[in-house]
Amino acid sequence: MIRPVGEHALLVETGSLAASHRLDAALRAERPDGVVEVVPGPETVLVVAPGADPGRLRARLAALAGSAAGAVGPVPDAGPAVTIPVVYDGADLDSVAALAGISAEEVVARHTGRELVVGWLGFAPGFAYLTGLDPVLEVPRLDTPRTSVPAGSVAVAGPYAAVYPTASPGGWRLLGRTATRVWDVTAEPPSLFRPGMRVRFERA
Repeated sequence: MIRPVGEHALLVETGSLAASHRLDAALRAERPDGVVEVVPGPETVLVVAPGADPGRLRARLAALAGSAAGAVGPVPDAGPAVTIPVVYDGADLDSVAALAGISAEEVVARHTGRELVVGWLGFAPGFAYLTGLDPVLEVPRLDTPRTSVPAGSVAVAGPYAAVYPTASPGGWRLLGRTATRVWDVTAEPPSLFRPGMRVRFERA
């Protein structure tokens, strides 16, 4: 289903993260006339197109969404994989270990032992929800969020991992920190992460 959002955008309901990534990749590979921004989500893709012909764009999106939903096989890569070095000294490392029923060293081993994928960006500019976390590390958010989490904090919550791009409030559990800048307003693009990109953490 495709829904209008405001005066200049359409929201495509894809039904899955994989379909969102495929549609996002297709739109970036061959951007329709008038499209200025594409924002994939877990089961949607927002297409902002103030200069597009609405009927033509809707038809194009419907065709691409159908292809994305019916596709099989791996999702196209969104660029080379990124490795993030982490100092594992986070305030919640021991509590994550206790909740998971394993040692802190095993938490680190499991966190560094998988290649994750950027699902989507949200919450704050450059904040990427990384999917594919080891299920053993799926722990709940803090009951009381912190009023400020330092930029570069590496954290987990539920089925996701993340790197805080800037200092902000947050309730994710902190495993460590990285010096890698994942958000830089002077860079192009400003976010290191893009939906569909592969990410691996390593011990610094």
